[in-house]
Amino acid sequence: MQYKIFIVTIFSALTLNAQSNNLAPSIPVTDHSFGIKILDEYRNLENLLDPKVAHWMKSQSDFAVSVFNSIPNKNYYLDKRLEFDKREGYSIYDLKITENDKYFYLKRNVGERTAKAYYRDGFGGKEILLYDPANFISSKKLAGISKNNFVINLISPSWDGSKVAISLTQGGKELSEVIIMDVDKKNIYPQTIINTNPASIGGIKWLDDNNGFFYTYYPVVDLQSKDFRKNTQAMLYKIGEDPKILRDIFSGTHNPDLNISPTEYPAILVFNPEDQYYTGILVDAERFRKTFYIDKKDLLQEKKDWKLLYDKDAKAFSIRSSGNDIYFLSGYNSPNYKLCKTNFTTRNFKDPEILVPAKKDEVINQYTLTKDGIYYVTTKNGVEAKLYLYQNGKEIPIKLPYISGNIELQSKGKDHSDLWVNCSGWANDEQRFKYDVSTNTFKQENITPIIEFPEFEDIIVEEVSIKSYDGTEVPLSIIYNKNINKNGKNPLFIDCYGAFGESSKPFFAKSYLLWANQGGIVAIPHVRGGGEKGYQWHVEGQKDKKPNTWKDLIASAEYLVDKKFTSPEKMAIWGASAGGIAIGRAMTERPELFKAAVIESGVLNTTRFENNGIQATSSKEYGNPNDSIEFKGLLAMDSYQHIKKGKKYPATLVCAGVNDPRVSPWQSTKFAAKLLADNFSKNPVLLNIDYEGGHGGDIPVAQRYANLSNIFAFMLWQLGHPNYQPNKPKK
Repeated sequence: MQYKIFIVTIFSALTLNAQSNNLAPSIPVTDHSFGIKILDEYRNLENLLDPKVAHWMKSQSDFAVSVFNSIPNKNYYLDKRLEFDKREGYSIYDLKITENDKYFYLKRNVGERTAKAYYRDGFGGKEILLYDPANFISSKKLAGISKNNFVINLISPSWDGSKVAISLTQGGKELSEVIIMDVDKKNIYPQTIINTNPASIGGIKWLDDNNGFFYTYYPVVDLQSKDFRKNTQAMLYKIGEDPKILRDIFSGTHNPDLNISPTEYPAILVFNPEDQYYTGILVDAERFRKTFYIDKKDLLQEKKDWKLLYDKDAKAFSIRSSGNDIYFLSGYNSPNYKLCKTNFTTRNFKDPEILVPAKKDEVINQYTLTKDGIYYVTTKNGVEAKLYLYQNGKEIPIKLPYISGNIELQSKGKDHSDLWVNCSGWANDEQRFKYDVSTNTFKQENITPIIEFPEFEDIIVEEVSIKSYDGTEVPLSIIYNKNINKNGKNPLFIDCYGAFGESSKPFFAKSYLLWANQGGIVAIPHVRGGGEKGYQWHVEGQKDKKPNTWKDLIASAEYLVDKKFTSPEKMAIWGASAGGIAIGRAMTERPELFKAAVIESGVLNTTRFENNGIQATSSKEYGNPNDSIEFKGLLAMDSYQHIKKGKKYPATLVCAGVNDPRVSPWQSTKFAAKLLADNFSKNPVLLNIDYEGGHGGDIPVAQRYANLSNIFAFMLWQLGHPNYQPNKPKK
C-alpha cells in the first residue's frame, strides 16, 4: 500500500512541476469602473491570434492529453457508450412530420460518425436515405478542421414535403451552409445558402407555396470580430435565385423605424400556410421578446409596414396563430404562466382571454394546438411532468403511460387530431406514444427500437427539497445505485447550470447511470436562475441576484455531505456554458468543499464583454457593464477575478472548443492561466482545447464521447476511485 501511495504521489508531483514551469505569458492591464480598480493579469490571452497565446494554449492542451492518457480506464466511458450504440443499432432525432404525413429525420447507424438525413411516407413507410453529409462540398474551408467533418444540425421540410432544406456545419462552429433537395428526384439544387445558423436562430420557415423560405443572415462570420453576430437580418430566399441576391425583409437596416438593436436577432415565425400574417420576433437572451406582424402579401412585395404586435412588458411568449386568433403563454402577473388567447384585431396581451389560469405548484411550459383542443404540459420543480387537454372550456388531466420527469409534445397542427408524446426520466429511456383522444389511450410508436439496459435496474432517483442559505427551498435530484452505503465515502459529482430560465430536465443519461454503477452518485440541484419554478425562479438568479445560483449549489453540496452521501474529498462539480458561473464561483468561494471541478466552455470572466466575449445580448441575463449596480453584479459573478493568490483550490479541468461561437475560448484560457499561477494546492489544473470543436455540440458523436470519457476519468481519478489511479501497480 505504501508503494502505491508513493507512485501516485510522484505522479502528482511531476504534474505540478510540469505545470508550474509553463505559466502563461502575462501582460497586466488595470481598469477602473465606477470607482472600482480591477487588475486583469492575463488580458493579453484574449488575443487568440497572438502566436505566444496560441502556443501556450496548445502546450497546455497537449499536456492535458498526456495526463488523460496516463489514467487507467480513461476510455471506459467512450467504450461503454459505443457499446450501447451497438446494442441500440441506430438513433433518430430532429423528427419533422408534415401535415400530409411525411416523416423527415436524422439517423445515425452504429459505427457511423455522423447522422444522415432520411425520409419515409408515413410511420410505416419505407425508409429512404436522402443525404449523407460526407458528400457535402463546402464553399468555405475552416483552417485546422478535418475534411468531410460536416454534420447535419437541422432539417426543414417544406409544407408539402416536396423539398427539404438541410443545414450543415463543421468543427462545432455552428455557422451553417444550407442546401435544398427535391425529395422525389433526390436532386440537390445548385445554390447554397451561407452565413446562417438556423439550428440556433430563426430556423428555416417555408413560404406557403413551398418555393422559398426565410432564414437569418449573419453579415460578419469571423468569430474574432467585434461585429460577429451583430446586425443580423431576416432574409427571404426563393429557390433558383442566386443566394448572393439578399432579400432583406426584416432587420435594423431594412426597418430603421423599428429601432432594432444591433445585438437582437430578427427572425420570422410562420405557423400555417393559410394564415393572413407573418410574425417577426427580435430574438435575444430573454424569454419575453418584442414582436411585430405584417400582412403576408405586403411582405412578399417587400413592403416595410411592420406593426408592433406586443412589447416585452406584455411578458408573452410561445406564440401560435390560427387564422385571426393568437395563442400564447403569459408571465404577466403570473410567474408560473397561464395559457391565453387574443387576436390580431384587438392584440390584447395584458388583459387577454385566459384559457388556463396559472397553477400554484406547476409551471406551464409547452402546449400544442390540435383539432380536438389544446394539449399542454406542466412540471413541478422541473422534474414531475403532467399532461392536460383544454377542450370546450375544461381542463382535462390525461394519465400518462408511466410517471415521467419530462415529456415533449408533437402534433400536425390545428386541423388534425394527431398527437405524439415523448416520455422520459433520469432512469427511463425515452419512449414515443401516439395518443387517441377518442379512446383516451396511448399506443407506442417508437421510431427507434426499445432496448433493455438490465445493468441499470438497481438505479434509483430521489427527488428532495433542501434549504438554501436564505431558507429558500431548492429542488435536488439524486441518482444512485440502491445498493450503495451512505457512509460519506461515495464519489459524487454535481451537475449544475442555473441560467436563462432553462430547466435541468430529466433525461436518460447513460453516462450518469454508468457512474452510479461504479459506486458513484449524481446530483442535479435545480438552482435559481433556471426555470424549474417559473419566471421568478429565473429572475432570482439573474444579474445582481446571481449569487443565489452558486449559493444554492453550495447548500446542495452541504446537504449531500450532511446526509452522508459523500464528503468534500469525494465530491466534484461540473457545469458548462453559463453553468460555468455556478461552478467557478462555488469553487472560488468554498474551495475546501470540493475535491474537483470541471468547466466546459464556461462563462468565467463576466466583466469583459469585448473581443467576442459573452456577447452583448447576454447582458440581459448577466448585467450591463455600463450600469453601476449591474456592473457590481458582473464583478461578483466573475470567477476569474475571484481567484486569489495563495489559496488552495480543487483539482480543475477547464475545457473549451476553439471554434466556439457563443463563449470565446479565451475565457477558459484566462481562468486556467490565473488558477495555475495563483493556486497554492498540489491539485492539478488542466486546460484542454478541442481544436475541432465549438460549444460542445455539432461534432461527430465519437468525438463527444471521447471528450466526456476524459471528463469522467479525470473526476474518478481525483475522487480516488481505485480503477483510475495513474501508475497503479498491477496485481
